[in-house]
Amino acid sequence: MILKDLAGAVTAVLPERLGEDVRRNAQAAVRAALENMELVSREELEVQRQVLLRTRTKLEALEARVADLERRLAEAETVESPGSD
Repeated sequence: MILKDLAGAVTAVLPERLGEDVRRNAQAAVRAALENMELVSREELEVQRQVLLRTRTKLEALEARVADLERRLAEAETVESPGSD
């Protein structure tokens, strides 16, 4: 719907003296060009933003978990090292 509105707005500024065929062709060309741009709606953008936020939260939790496991492993290796020499 947005593309149709935008294409209509563009053709609305064309001079009145242009023939209806020319106006229709111009509108179709603008609509085709906009569709080729692969634009997304605000709703689609918001959905992807929410996905990104959830993914970032999970990533931060996993990073913290890995850091904790690495710390615990280093501590375990430190405890084992003096006795194994």
